[in-house]
Amino acid sequence: MENRFKRLQSEFQVSYRYEVFFTKHLFALENLVLRNFFGLQEQKGSKKKVLVVVDDGILLHQKHFRESIQSYFESNVTSVQLVKNILTIPGGENSKNKNEFWELVSSGISEYGIDRHSYVMAIGGGAFLDMVGFATAVSHRGIRLLRVPTTVLSQNDSGVGVKNSINYFGKKNFLGTFAPPIAVFNDSSFLISLDDRDWRSGIAEAVKVSLIKEESFFRWIELNVNSLVNRNIDVMEQLVFDCARLHMEHIRSGDPFEFGSSRPLDFGHWFAHKLEYLSNFSIRHGEAVAVGIALDSIYSFLCGDLKESEYLRILRLLLGLGFTLNFPILLEKGKENLEIALEEFREHLGGKLTLLMLDEIGKPKEVYSMDISILMSAFDTLVNFR
Repeated sequence: MENRFKRLQSEFQVSYRYEVFFTKHLFALENLVLRNFFGLQEQKGSKKKVLVVVDDGILLHQKHFRESIQSYFESNVTSVQLVKNILTIPGGENSKNKNEFWELVSSGISEYGIDRHSYVMAIGGGAFLDMVGFATAVSHRGIRLLRVPTTVLSQNDSGVGVKNSINYFGKKNFLGTFAPPIAVFNDSSFLISLDDRDWRSGIAEAVKVSLIKEESFFRWIELNVNSLVNRNIDVMEQLVFDCARLHMEHIRSGDPFEFGSSRPLDFGHWFAHKLEYLSNFSIRHGEAVAVGIALDSIYSFLCGDLKESEYLRILRLLLGLGFTLNFPILLEKGKENLEIALEEFREHLGGKLTLLMLDEIGKPKEVYSMDISILMSAFDTLVNFR
Protein backbone atom coordinates (compact mmCIF):
# COMPACT_ATOMS: atom_id res chain seq x y z
CA MET A 1 0.00 0.00 0.00
CA GLU A 2 1.35 3.40 -0.97
CA ASN A 3 2.44 5.48 2.02
CA ARG A 4 0.99 8.95 1.50
CA PHE A 5 2.34 11.99 3.29
CA LYS A 6 0.00 14.85 4.07
CA ARG A 7 0.69 18.21 5.63
CA LEU A 8 -1.24 21.28 6.70
CA GLN A 9 0.38 24.60 7.41
CA SER A 10 -0.85 27.68 9.22
CA GLU A 11 0.71 31.12 9.25
CA PHE A 12 -0.77 34.25 10.76
CA GLN A 13 0.11 37.49 12.48
CA VAL A 14 -1.60 39.15 15.42
CA SER A 15 -1.50 42.91 15.73
CA TYR A 16 -1.28 44.17 19.30
CA ARG A 17 -1.42 47.68 20.70
CA TYR A 18 -1.13 48.98 24.23
CA GLU A 19 -0.44 52.38 25.70
CA VAL A 20 1.68 53.59 28.59
CA PHE A 21 0.24 56.60 30.40
CA PHE A 22 2.44 58.90 32.50
CA THR A 23 0.60 60.73 35.25
CA LYS A 24 0.55 61.70 38.94
CA HIS A 25 -1.96 60.70 41.63
CA LEU A 26 -3.79 58.22 39.43
CA PHE A 27 -6.65 57.70 41.89
CA ALA A 28 -7.24 61.37 42.73
CA LEU A 29 -10.83 62.22 41.82
CA GLU A 30 -9.71 65.07 39.55
CA ASN A 31 -7.41 62.74 37.55
CA LEU A 32 -9.43 61.53 34.56
CA VAL A 33 -6.86 59.20 32.95
CA LEU A 34 -8.48 55.98 34.17
CA ARG A 35 -12.01 57.26 33.60
CA ASN A 36 -11.21 58.14 30.00
CA PHE A 37 -9.44 54.82 29.44
CA PHE A 38 -12.38 52.72 30.62
CA GLY A 39 -14.78 54.94 28.70
CA LEU A 40 -13.02 54.01 25.46
CA GLN A 41 -13.05 50.32 26.44
CA GLU A 42 -16.80 50.25 27.11
CA GLN A 43 -18.51 47.12 25.75
CA LYS A 44 -22.12 46.34 24.97
CA GLY A 45 -24.03 44.11 27.35
CA SER A 46 -23.29 43.59 31.03
CA LYS A 47 -20.63 45.66 32.77
CA LYS A 48 -17.24 44.02 32.88
CA LYS A 49 -15.49 43.62 36.23
CA VAL A 50 -12.19 44.94 37.51
CA LEU A 51 -10.32 42.93 40.14
CA VAL A 52 -7.62 45.04 41.82
CA VAL A 53 -4.57 43.29 43.31
CA VAL A 54 -2.27 45.46 45.43
CA ASP A 55 1.25 44.98 46.78
CA ASP A 56 0.62 45.22 50.53
CA GLY A 57 3.76 47.32 51.00
CA ILE A 58 1.90 50.26 49.46
CA LEU A 59 -0.53 50.24 52.38
CA LEU A 60 2.33 50.98 54.78
CA HIS A 61 2.76 54.39 53.13
CA GLN A 62 -0.85 55.02 52.08
CA LYS A 63 -3.15 53.82 54.85
CA HIS A 64 -6.33 54.69 52.95
CA PHE A 65 -5.23 53.44 49.54
CA ARG A 66 -8.05 50.88 49.25
CA GLU A 67 -10.61 53.57 50.02
CA SER A 68 -9.06 55.89 47.41
CA ILE A 69 -9.44 53.22 44.73
CA GLN A 70 -13.02 52.45 45.71
CA SER A 71 -13.95 56.14 45.86
CA TYR A 72 -12.40 56.77 42.44
CA PHE A 73 -14.36 54.01 40.74
CA GLU A 74 -17.60 54.96 42.49
CA SER A 75 -17.27 58.62 41.44
CA ASN A 76 -15.54 58.46 38.07
CA VAL A 77 -15.91 55.08 36.38
CA THR A 78 -19.39 53.90 35.45
CA SER A 79 -18.47 51.69 32.50
CA VAL A 80 -17.02 48.83 34.61
CA GLN A 81 -17.79 47.22 37.96
CA LEU A 82 -15.07 47.25 40.62
CA VAL A 83 -14.86 44.05 42.66
CA LYS A 84 -15.33 45.37 46.20
CA ASN A 85 -12.77 43.06 47.76
CA ILE A 86 -9.37 44.47 46.79
CA LEU A 87 -6.77 41.71 47.12
CA THR A 88 -3.59 42.57 49.02
CA ILE A 89 -0.59 40.28 48.65
CA PRO A 90 3.05 40.66 49.81
CA GLY A 91 5.33 42.07 47.13
CA GLY A 92 9.04 41.84 46.45
CA GLU A 93 10.94 38.94 44.92
CA ASN A 94 9.41 36.56 47.46
CA SER A 95 6.05 37.00 45.73
CA LYS A 96 7.55 35.09 42.78
CA ASN A 97 9.05 32.36 44.93
CA LYS A 98 5.91 30.89 46.51
CA ASN A 99 3.05 29.30 44.58
CA GLU A 100 0.54 30.43 47.19
CA PHE A 101 0.71 34.04 45.97
CA TRP A 102 -0.11 33.54 42.30
CA GLU A 103 -2.68 30.95 43.34
CA LEU A 104 -4.37 33.63 45.49
CA VAL A 105 -4.74 35.77 42.37
CA SER A 106 -6.16 32.90 40.31
CA SER A 107 -8.47 32.00 43.20
CA GLY A 108 -9.78 35.58 43.22
CA ILE A 109 -10.32 35.43 39.47
CA SER A 110 -12.40 32.30 39.94
CA GLU A 111 -14.28 33.46 43.04
CA TYR A 112 -15.33 36.84 41.63
CA GLY A 113 -16.21 35.64 38.14
CA ILE A 114 -13.49 37.50 36.25
CA ASP A 115 -13.89 36.41 32.63
CA ARG A 116 -11.62 36.93 29.62
CA HIS A 117 -13.19 40.30 28.84
CA SER A 118 -12.89 41.58 32.40
CA TYR A 119 -9.78 43.14 33.91
CA VAL A 120 -7.17 42.47 36.55
CA MET A 121 -5.41 45.63 37.72
CA ALA A 122 -2.03 44.90 39.33
CA ILE A 123 -0.53 47.65 41.49
CA GLY A 124 3.00 47.08 42.75
CA GLY A 125 6.67 46.64 41.96
CA GLY A 126 8.28 44.63 39.18
CA ALA A 127 8.37 41.21 40.85
CA PHE A 128 4.79 41.64 42.05
CA LEU A 129 3.63 42.59 38.53
CA ASP A 130 5.45 39.54 37.16
CA MET A 131 3.59 37.27 39.57
CA VAL A 132 0.15 38.80 39.02
CA GLY A 133 0.77 38.85 35.27
CA PHE A 134 1.59 35.14 35.32
CA ALA A 135 -1.59 34.29 37.24
CA THR A 136 -3.63 36.47 34.89
CA ALA A 137 -2.09 34.93 31.77
CA VAL A 138 -2.74 31.31 32.78
CA SER A 139 -6.28 31.90 34.11
CA HIS A 140 -8.87 31.38 31.35
CA ARG A 141 -5.85 31.37 28.96
CA GLY A 142 -5.48 35.10 29.46
CA ILE A 143 -7.38 37.94 31.11
CA ARG A 144 -6.98 41.63 30.34
CA LEU A 145 -4.14 42.95 32.48
CA LEU A 146 -3.74 46.55 33.60
CA ARG A 147 -0.40 47.38 35.21
CA VAL A 148 0.21 50.18 37.68
CA PRO A 149 3.96 49.96 38.41
CA THR A 150 5.05 51.59 41.66
CA THR A 151 8.87 51.44 41.52
CA VAL A 152 11.47 53.00 39.25
CA LEU A 153 12.47 49.61 37.89
CA SER A 154 8.94 48.54 37.07
CA GLN A 155 7.97 51.90 35.55
CA ASN A 156 10.95 52.12 33.22
CA ASP A 157 11.55 48.46 32.39
CA SER A 158 9.60 45.35 33.35
CA GLY A 159 6.24 47.05 33.80
CA VAL A 160 6.15 48.32 30.21
CA GLY A 161 7.27 45.03 28.64
CA VAL A 162 5.43 41.93 27.44
CA LYS A 163 6.72 39.23 29.81
CA ASN A 164 5.68 37.77 33.15
CA SER A 165 7.10 35.00 35.29
CA ILE A 166 7.58 33.27 38.61
CA ASN A 167 10.70 31.62 40.02
CA TYR A 168 10.74 27.82 40.14
CA PHE A 169 13.22 25.01 40.83
CA GLY A 170 15.47 27.65 42.38
CA LYS A 171 15.78 29.39 38.99
CA LYS A 172 14.73 32.94 38.29
CA ASN A 173 11.85 33.34 35.81
CA PHE A 174 11.71 29.59 35.10
CA LEU A 175 7.94 29.63 34.56
CA GLY A 176 6.35 32.42 32.57
CA THR A 177 4.51 33.58 29.48
CA PHE A 178 4.53 36.38 26.95
CA ALA A 179 1.34 38.32 27.56
CA PRO A 180 1.26 42.06 26.85
CA PRO A 181 -0.85 44.24 29.13
CA ILE A 182 -3.90 46.12 27.90
CA ALA A 183 -2.41 49.33 29.31
CA VAL A 184 0.20 50.60 31.76
CA PHE A 185 -0.29 53.57 34.09
CA ASN A 186 2.97 55.06 35.38
CA ASP A 187 2.16 57.22 38.41
CA SER A 188 5.29 59.07 39.53
CA SER A 189 3.79 59.94 42.92
CA PHE A 190 4.48 56.34 44.01
CA LEU A 191 8.22 56.93 43.59
CA ILE A 192 8.41 59.57 46.31
CA SER A 193 7.87 57.01 49.10
CA LEU A 194 10.53 54.56 47.85
CA ASP A 195 13.55 53.99 50.06
CA ASP A 196 16.94 54.92 48.64
CA ARG A 197 17.75 51.37 47.51
CA ASP A 198 14.58 51.01 45.46
CA TRP A 199 14.89 54.55 44.09
CA ARG A 200 18.43 53.75 42.91
CA SER A 201 17.84 50.17 41.81
CA GLY A 202 15.74 51.00 38.78
CA ILE A 203 18.32 53.44 37.46
CA ALA A 204 20.49 50.43 36.56
CA GLU A 205 18.01 49.46 33.85
CA ALA A 206 18.23 52.97 32.41
CA VAL A 207 22.02 52.73 32.32
CA LYS A 208 21.68 49.34 30.61
CA VAL A 209 19.33 50.52 27.89
CA SER A 210 21.46 53.62 27.27
CA LEU A 211 24.55 51.45 26.76
CA ILE A 212 22.87 49.28 24.13
CA LYS A 213 20.55 51.80 22.49
CA GLU A 214 21.44 55.47 22.85
CA GLU A 215 24.75 57.07 23.82
CA SER A 216 23.10 60.47 24.23
CA PHE A 217 20.89 59.03 26.97
CA PHE A 218 24.00 57.71 28.74
CA ARG A 219 25.51 61.22 28.62
CA TRP A 220 22.26 62.65 30.00
CA ILE A 221 22.43 60.25 32.97
CA GLU A 222 26.05 61.28 33.58
CA LEU A 223 25.04 64.95 33.59
CA ASN A 224 22.19 64.30 36.01
CA VAL A 225 23.89 62.02 38.54
CA ASN A 226 23.65 64.52 41.39
CA SER A 227 19.98 65.23 40.72
CA LEU A 228 19.19 61.52 40.69
CA VAL A 229 21.16 60.87 43.88
CA ASN A 230 19.40 63.81 45.54
CA ARG A 231 16.01 62.38 44.49
CA ASN A 232 14.89 65.12 42.12
CA ILE A 233 11.50 63.81 41.03
CA ASP A 234 11.40 65.85 37.80
CA VAL A 235 14.70 64.34 36.65
CA MET A 236 13.55 60.86 37.65
CA GLU A 237 10.33 61.30 35.67
CA GLN A 238 12.40 62.12 32.58
CA LEU A 239 14.67 59.12 33.15
CA VAL A 240 11.67 56.80 33.50
CA PHE A 241 10.06 58.19 30.36
CA ASP A 242 13.19 57.88 28.19
CA CYS A 243 14.02 54.41 29.46
CA ALA A 244 10.45 53.22 28.85
CA ARG A 245 10.55 54.82 25.38
CA LEU A 246 13.69 52.92 24.40
CA HIS A 247 12.34 49.69 25.88
CA MET A 248 9.12 49.96 23.88
CA GLU A 249 10.97 50.92 20.69
CA HIS A 250 12.89 47.67 21.03
CA ILE A 251 9.69 45.66 21.51
CA ARG A 252 8.17 47.22 18.38
CA SER A 253 11.19 46.75 16.14
CA GLY A 254 12.69 43.51 17.33
CA ASP A 255 11.64 40.05 18.47
CA PRO A 256 9.10 40.80 21.23
CA PHE A 257 8.31 37.15 21.99
CA GLU A 258 11.98 36.08 21.82
CA PHE A 259 11.69 33.31 19.24
CA GLY A 260 15.39 33.81 18.52
CA SER A 261 18.29 33.52 20.95
CA SER A 262 19.25 37.19 20.97
CA ARG A 263 17.93 39.22 23.89
CA PRO A 264 19.48 42.69 23.81
CA LEU A 265 17.50 43.90 26.81
CA ASP A 266 19.23 41.21 28.89
CA PHE A 267 22.62 42.94 28.66
CA GLY A 268 24.30 42.51 32.04
CA HIS A 269 21.65 40.06 33.20
CA TRP A 270 23.25 36.65 32.72
CA PHE A 271 25.31 37.04 35.91
CA ALA A 272 22.82 39.37 37.63
CA HIS A 273 20.23 36.60 37.84
CA LYS A 274 22.74 34.27 39.49
CA LEU A 275 23.90 36.96 41.91
CA GLU A 276 20.32 37.54 43.06
CA TYR A 277 19.92 33.84 43.71
CA LEU A 278 23.27 33.51 45.52
CA SER A 279 22.25 36.32 47.86
CA ASN A 280 18.88 34.66 48.51
CA PHE A 281 17.41 37.74 46.79
CA SER A 282 18.72 40.12 49.47
CA ILE A 283 20.41 41.95 46.59
CA ARG A 284 17.82 43.88 44.58
CA HIS A 285 17.43 43.10 40.87
CA GLY A 286 18.73 46.52 39.84
CA GLU A 287 21.70 46.22 42.20
CA ALA A 288 22.59 42.87 40.63
CA VAL A 289 22.15 44.32 37.13
CA ALA A 290 24.62 47.09 37.99
CA VAL A 291 27.19 44.41 38.87
CA GLY A 292 26.39 42.52 35.67
CA ILE A 293 26.78 45.67 33.57
CA ALA A 294 30.15 46.37 35.19
CA LEU A 295 31.36 42.79 34.63
CA ASP A 296 30.36 42.74 30.95
CA SER A 297 31.84 46.20 30.37
CA ILE A 298 35.20 45.10 31.82
CA TYR A 299 35.04 41.91 29.75
CA SER A 300 34.36 43.96 26.60
CA PHE A 301 37.43 46.07 27.38
CA LEU A 302 39.70 43.08 28.08
CA CYS A 303 38.60 41.53 24.77
CA GLY A 304 39.90 44.62 22.97
CA ASP A 305 36.52 46.01 21.95
CA LEU A 306 35.49 48.71 24.42
CA LYS A 307 37.97 51.53 25.04
CA GLU A 308 39.47 51.78 28.50
CA SER A 309 38.13 55.31 28.90
CA GLU A 310 34.61 54.08 28.14
CA TYR A 311 34.57 51.14 30.53
CA LEU A 312 35.89 53.47 33.23
CA ARG A 313 33.08 55.94 32.46
CA ILE A 314 30.54 53.16 32.92
CA LEU A 315 31.90 51.94 36.25
CA ARG A 316 32.35 55.46 37.59
CA LEU A 317 28.78 56.30 36.65
CA LEU A 318 27.50 53.24 38.51
CA LEU A 319 29.57 54.12 41.58
CA GLY A 320 28.51 57.76 41.33
CA LEU A 321 24.88 56.68 41.41
CA GLY A 322 25.63 54.83 44.64
CA PHE A 323 25.74 51.23 43.43
CA THR A 324 27.92 48.65 45.19
CA LEU A 325 30.03 46.60 42.79
CA ASN A 326 31.78 44.27 45.25
CA PHE A 327 29.18 42.65 47.49
CA PRO A 328 30.67 40.17 50.01
CA ILE A 329 28.80 37.32 48.31
CA LEU A 330 30.79 38.08 45.14
CA LEU A 331 34.04 37.37 46.95
CA GLU A 332 32.61 34.29 48.66
CA LYS A 333 30.82 32.55 45.79
CA GLY A 334 30.92 34.70 42.66
CA LYS A 335 33.92 33.36 40.80
CA GLU A 336 33.02 29.69 41.20
CA ASN A 337 29.54 30.39 39.83
CA LEU A 338 30.50 32.25 36.64
CA GLU A 339 30.44 29.19 34.38
CA ILE A 340 27.30 27.86 36.11
CA ALA A 341 25.57 31.19 35.48
CA LEU A 342 26.55 31.10 31.80
CA GLU A 343 25.18 27.59 31.39
CA GLU A 344 21.91 28.46 33.13
CA PHE A 345 21.52 31.52 30.93
CA ARG A 346 22.24 29.47 27.79
CA GLU A 347 19.50 27.05 28.82
CA HIS A 348 17.14 29.97 29.51
CA LEU A 349 17.81 31.37 26.03
CA GLY A 350 16.85 28.12 24.36
CA GLY A 351 20.08 26.26 23.75
CA LYS A 352 22.35 28.72 21.95
CA LEU A 353 24.37 31.14 24.04
CA THR A 354 23.92 34.65 22.68
CA LEU A 355 25.17 37.56 24.73
CA LEU A 356 25.52 41.26 24.14
CA MET A 357 28.84 42.98 24.77
CA LEU A 358 29.95 46.51 23.90
CA ASP A 359 32.01 47.86 21.02
CA GLU A 360 31.40 51.32 22.41
CA ILE A 361 28.79 53.08 24.49
CA GLY A 362 25.54 52.89 22.53
CA LYS A 363 26.89 50.26 20.09
CA PRO A 364 26.60 46.64 21.23
CA LYS A 365 27.73 43.44 19.53
CA GLU A 366 26.56 39.86 19.81
CA VAL A 367 28.94 37.16 21.02
CA TYR A 368 28.27 33.43 21.12
CA SER A 369 30.83 32.33 23.68
CA MET A 370 32.94 33.80 26.44
CA ASP A 371 36.64 33.26 27.00
CA ILE A 372 36.68 31.89 30.55
CA SER A 373 40.21 33.07 31.34
CA ILE A 374 39.32 36.62 30.24
CA LEU A 375 36.07 36.38 32.19
CA MET A 376 37.99 35.40 35.33
CA SER A 377 40.30 38.39 34.83
CA ALA A 378 37.28 40.64 34.36
CA PHE A 379 35.84 39.32 37.62
CA ASP A 380 39.09 40.03 39.47
CA THR A 381 39.16 43.56 38.06
CA LEU A 382 35.57 44.09 39.16
CA VAL A 383 35.95 43.01 42.79
CA ASN A 384 39.11 45.11 43.18
CA PHE A 385 37.80 48.22 41.43
CA ARG A 386 37.65 51.36 43.56
